[in-house]
Amino acid sequence: MRTDRQSSPGDVGTGSDLEPHLSTIVPRTLAALDREYPNGVVIRVDAPGQWAEPKTRHPIFYGCYDWHSSVHSHWQLIRILRTYPDHRLAAEIISTLDNRFDEEAVAIEMETLRNWPGFEMPYGMAWMLQLGSELVEWEGELPRRWLGALQPMIDHAADGFRRQLMTRDRAMRGGVHSQTAFSLGLAHDWARTTGDEDLRDAISRGAKVFYGMDRNAPLAYEPSSVDFLSPALSEADLMRRVLEPDALEQWMDGFLPPGSSRIVELMPPQPVVDPSDGQLAHIAGLNMSRAWMAEGVASALPEGHRLRGELMELAKLHRQEGFEVALHPDYMVSHWAPTFVIYLMTGRGLDN
Repeated sequence: MRTDRQSSPGDVGTGSDLEPHLSTIVPRTLAALDREYPNGVVIRVDAPGQWAEPKTRHPIFYGCYDWHSSVHSHWQLIRILRTYPDHRLAAEIISTLDNRFDEEAVAIEMETLRNWPGFEMPYGMAWMLQLGSELVEWEGELPRRWLGALQPMIDHAADGFRRQLMTRDRAMRGGVHSQTAFSLGLAHDWARTTGDEDLRDAISRGAKVFYGMDRNAPLAYEPSSVDFLSPALSEADLMRRVLEPDALEQWMDGFLPPGSSRIVELMPPQPVVDPSDGQLAHIAGLNMSRAWMAEGVASALPEGHRLRGELMELAKLHRQEGFEVALHPDYMVSHWAPTFVIYLMTGRGLDN
């Protein structure tokens, strides 16, 4: 199976395909998965003596600086393996994941999740569902085995979104982990893939309540100095999943109305001022996520729509100018941003 779209990777200016870069991406990701420190520990402590080392508490997802980055880095390797099954590093990826996706390790991970139902909601749990989606879609004994081991964590993630949609009456609109739109998009993809119509309908209703009346997106206000997601494009990328084509056209015409400035002028690619700064390094992912979201929204609009060409141009510019910095070797970039490269360059956003 090859899901990378040859028209997009060729635009990065470093080669006509993603494959040559995998020899850099895969070893760095494998090393990050096994690197316990530094660790941005996030845990609620209710009593003395509850603290435990990251690897003790999370025997699978202890590396990559934080739990959510570890989850989506595991997804990244699965996506690479599924997309490039004959790559020379495939055997090493399989061996690594086989050793990690163990039922006993999952049971220990689940202790934290049961004791803290809000842990890594929504961002980390959205990536857990994305990991689940990849395994469900990929046919074969290997993905079935891994899916079987991880199923309790995937079910927990889906239940988290059900609970959240029952209790939230407004969205988080920032450009970091707490943002609502991005995570609902990944959760919707999982619900569609697995046929979970109840969750899919709940997400669709929630998205329309949160964003259905939004108009005149303030594109010029983006980004903040620490964003790795675009509030406006994340929202549009969610709405293209839940609205019928005619309704999406009408909504987009109000959300990004005709004006004096084109989208590409209001949302230029962003430089990373300091890749070693864990917050400023977020911009490395922003360029990639803007690109895939712009592509996704453009793909849902009809050929003649006024925004289609602008969004594709926006995607191309961000892909070209952001690709190299998203593969920067500093750990504050390399422990997470390659996932965003893989998501973009293998066309994952266009699968949904």
